[in-house]
Amino acid sequence: MQLELDVQNAELARGATRQRVVLAVILMITLLVAYLDRVNVSVLVADNNFLNDMAIKGKPIQMGMLMTLFLIAYGLSNVVLSPLGDIFGPRKAMLSSIALWTISIMIGGLTTTFTVMLVGRAILGVGEGMHYPMQSAFVKNWFPPNERGKANAAWLIGLMAGPALAMPLFTWIISSWGWRPSFFVLASMGLVPFFLLFFFVTDHPHQHKSINKAELDYIENALRAEAAQETRMKVESLGERLASFCFNYRFWLLTINYFCVASIWWGMMAWLPSYLKVSRGFSWAAMGALSSLPYVLGAFSVFFFGHLGDKIGRRAPLAAVGHALAAIGIYLGTHATDNMTAALLISFSIAAIGIALPASWSLLQRVVPAGAIGAGSGMMNGLANGSSAFAPALIGYFIAITGSYIGGLMFLVGLGALGFLCMFILSLQKY
Repeated sequence: MQLELDVQNAELARGATRQRVVLAVILMITLLVAYLDRVNVSVLVADNNFLNDMAIKGKPIQMGMLMTLFLIAYGLSNVVLSPLGDIFGPRKAMLSSIALWTISIMIGGLTTTFTVMLVGRAILGVGEGMHYPMQSAFVKNWFPPNERGKANAAWLIGLMAGPALAMPLFTWIISSWGWRPSFFVLASMGLVPFFLLFFFVTDHPHQHKSINKAELDYIENALRAEAAQETRMKVESLGERLASFCFNYRFWLLTINYFCVASIWWGMMAWLPSYLKVSRGFSWAAMGALSSLPYVLGAFSVFFFGHLGDKIGRRAPLAAVGHALAAIGIYLGTHATDNMTAALLISFSIAAIGIALPASWSLLQRVVPAGAIGAGSGMMNGLANGSSAFAPALIGYFIAITGSYIGGLMFLVGLGALGFLCMFILSLQKY
């Protein structure tokens, strides 16, 4: 720890560049656009024209499948394709994924059938599943351990900013021009992160033309110190990469925790606009604003608690608190009699689960060795999101059999309790 502090002080004295900060901003923009692509269907399922065109009006299970099929493909892609980032580098993997995003979005805007719409969602899942673990690989390659909480929080703000922007934006586009233009707007926006990644990002700091020696030394000295503390053998083959973390039970506690995070996140994202409009009776304009609120609040919680994790050196207690508050917020919100109180409590719950996001990734970067971070990130993210893929469809199922949103949302309360338990165990071990 003292070595890291000494190096950090030396960086400030030598006037280092801040290319790693530029990288964090680009990663945030990339994730923001990725989430715009993912969540537009959350608004679409509240639009009668879209539901009629796809012949799924009054069919909550099929509505949930729009998110579920995306997540199944997303989870499989994380596990199967993310190791390619360790082989070819995260930059090439990200650029390839954005190309797939564009194809999938164009399919969605042009299709006239629900089946083809599902195919487009599956292609989107494959592309974004290859992208997401590379965010963590870039942080591992570019940031010293004592800065990773802030770095993870910075790019994870895109996860909150995307839905915060998407909900009112797509509400306005769909209510003004119809649902198809929303897809073409998305396709054009994908060019922004592609351009930034192509021209301004490298896999490692020493490859970047704009980084100066002071910043390069600062990063590489800290990474060498971290590598010296890793007691596992040098990871070479894919099998060795997997073995370096697959037999560590802490990795599996993290994965279960992230499954709970993802299930609450995707379940609420898929159904919040419809819940507010149909169950709580809000207008289109109010629905768009209130659907955005959780992610505005979540951006603050992600950044603040990511920074706090760096300060205190502990992440598991923060994640445990996030799960507990999310479960309490969902329970109280769904049982509230006043509509606005319900909307605010649910907004609070989604912001609370954001506390666990940077904590989870910082814990992963501590548990998994550097040479396996792409595979480890893909495994955790893929298994968690692949398993959570069924959350939107299960909520739709519970809505269908109970005739109420409460039955479906109570499923998420139970997952909050499970996530709390996993992080409580790691908290006892001083993680």
